[in-house]
Amino acid sequence: MTTAPVKPPALRDFYENPAVPVASGTPRSRRQARMLADALGPADGGRTRTIVDIGCGDATAAATAAPYLPGHRIIGIDWSQDALRRARARIPYAVRGELTDGGLPLRAGSADAVLFSEVIEHLVDPDAALDEIRRVLRPGGHLMLSTPNLAAWYNRGLLLAGVQPVFSEVSLRAIHGRPGREVVGHLRLYTARALREFVAASGFEVVRLAGAPFHGVPRPLRALDRLACARPPLASILLLHARRT
Repeated sequence: MTTAPVKPPALRDFYENPAVPVASGTPRSRRQARMLADALGPADGGRTRTIVDIGCGDATAAATAAPYLPGHRIIGIDWSQDALRRARARIPYAVRGELTDGGLPLRAGSADAVLFSEVIEHLVDPDAALDEIRRVLRPGGHLMLSTPNLAAWYNRGLLLAGVQPVFSEVSLRAIHGRPGREVVGHLRLYTARALREFVAASGFEVVRLAGAPFHGVPRPLRALDRLACARPPLASILLLHARRT
């Protein structure tokens, strides 16, 4: 994702580069959308809810989620102007905003739910980000957060072999010491336990932790990756549902 409102300017330039991937895997987006749909319920009787996709990137995730959330309003927010241009081709509302430097362009308590999909691993200050998310959510509002799992099943084996874990990056210029070729700007990685504790310490009640597969897993290993989702601490992607206290 591309909403990392961070300094120095060189890192901003990195996220503004159209070559940097901004879309996440569809299986993760669908699982997360179903979790949110279950939490919000149908938009019956005028109960339209406002869902804010923070770090919407090119809005692939928001567009994937929309069919599961009929009648609800989805607003995409991103820092990157390039990503927003692409997002506006997919969703009706996409605006520029930052999690720091003045905060999001939203009133306190104005959002019923926040999608925070593969953003937190790009942030220099995730504590301030969750503070801002908590501000814009109404009491009891839903946070749907997803992030790569540092302790994914294959990363455990890679570390034992002395190989840099998948999802981790030591440079913004190239991949070193691990499988893969795409540099996406990951600055922080979480295990299931660390993510639970961090979100709870930020003023949220953790409701559920689930797992999702990673679209970049080699084809021969994808069945195993899907099986690992049954044990979220082993899954490639962590999906966390929390509520604002």
